[in-house]
Amino acid sequence: MVPEKRVLLGCVCGLLLATSGLRATVHDDFHHVAQINKASIVMLAEEGLVPAKLAAKIAAGIATVIDEQNRAGSIRSSNYLDFEARLLEVAGAEASRLHTGRSRQDIGSTYRRMALREALLGTCDALLAARLALLELAAQHVDTIIPAYTHGVQAQPTSLAHYLLAFSAAFERDAERLQQSYARLNVSPLGAAALGTSGFPINRQRLADLLGFDAVVENSYDANLVSSVDSKIEFASALSTSAIVVGQLMQNLHTQYHNPSPWILLEEARTDVSSIMPQKRNPRPLDRVRLLATAVVGSAHTVTLNAHNTNSGMNDYRPGTEALHTAEQAREMFRAYVDVMTHLIVDKDRALEEVDIDYSTMTEVADVLLRHADIPFRIGHHYASELTTYGRAAGKRPKDLSDEELLYVYKESTGDDLPVDVELIRQAMDPAAMVRRRRGLGGPQPAEVLRMLARHNVSLQGQFEWLHASQQRLRSSIAMLDREFSGLQ
Repeated sequence: MVPEKRVLLGCVCGLLLATSGLRATVHDDFHHVAQINKASIVMLAEEGLVPAKLAAKIAAGIATVIDEQNRAGSIRSSNYLDFEARLLEVAGAEASRLHTGRSRQDIGSTYRRMALREALLGTCDALLAARLALLELAAQHVDTIIPAYTHGVQAQPTSLAHYLLAFSAAFERDAERLQQSYARLNVSPLGAAALGTSGFPINRQRLADLLGFDAVVENSYDANLVSSVDSKIEFASALSTSAIVVGQLMQNLHTQYHNPSPWILLEEARTDVSSIMPQKRNPRPLDRVRLLATAVVGSAHTVTLNAHNTNSGMNDYRPGTEALHTAEQAREMFRAYVDVMTHLIVDKDRALEEVDIDYSTMTEVADVLLRHADIPFRIGHHYASELTTYGRAAGKRPKDLSDEELLYVYKESTGDDLPVDVELIRQAMDPAAMVRRRRGLGGPQPAEVLRMLARHNVSLQGQFEWLHASQQRLRSSIAMLDREFSGLQ
């Protein structure tokens, strides 16, 4: 491996080490409701809407209910009325002042967003780990020549790294979609009450700050009844988009198993031997990723369909259950994807042999004629096409064609003599040379692939940093709320 590739691989592996131990905690709905109650009493006390002495009593009652529900075997309900019933038993009827300016509507909208934002960050974490595994494999195969396909037919040679970077670019966009979704998801509905706020001067921004939201959903009708639709659909749709590309790559890998002599396979230990056909090695991990990808797409569509053709305020779309289920399936999909990518065996010689047996370098033949003899591309294209037809009919690989045959086909197809040295045509049919000679931005030539690898590493680092900063802000908001809440008691 050349030094540049060792450096790139080291950067990627360094990212993996840097992210260990930084996974976000996932809380249940009771926890989120408890946090909402803590934030509410802090805000009410600060705004003078609940006297300090009563605020301290309510805060102590909230702490008691939380302590009780933290015991093993407790029923941790997400229904505020269940929480309130026990709170009133502990702190008395006047503890219902906690509900000043609130409704179960905005409480429900808020705790669902709190659950969804945690799920989004956890899913983004899994997605970035999948991209990391992809880049690690790509860094090892900058010079590995493979066949690339369009319409299921071998089209042109490329490098494995170039191919994998295309899927890394898709993951990059997926992570950007999740970041953008998070920005619109991490806004607070609390204080909107049922839909029209209340007659009390509730400080909605303070509630948002205490709960780690970046802002508030401004319009109180939107807060509960409209944004609860599109925020879930946007999140689920981003996961569906990623799942489709994940399935595409798995299907490409699966197609290799149609070939009696594939150039890329799973390690044999990761496959299953058929119960009746001893020679078969079934690539079950590929099946698993594809099935999970299908499940993600299906669940994401369910999120959309639950909201389709409903009045605003209906319960069809308001629970976050299906969106959370989509995220859970997506995390499982990305973990299974990592397992596949880290257990692939690439046979470089077999990959090059697969390219050599077909005529995927013919574009370069036409290009050589244009570059060296100013032959119009369409004429060169015709020659290369006729050369392909001739070679296949003769059962010959491109490199098996003799000089006489290369000259003969040109004469037959154009009526003229070949205007360049025949050796240039022979060099044009070398797949490795063709890849090296690419000049365009984003092409498979090694220098350009190394540049893209470096850029993808920087991009991935930035996305990990965003993830960890977002997780840290949530942890900090919990710590801040605990301090403010403790100060009331």
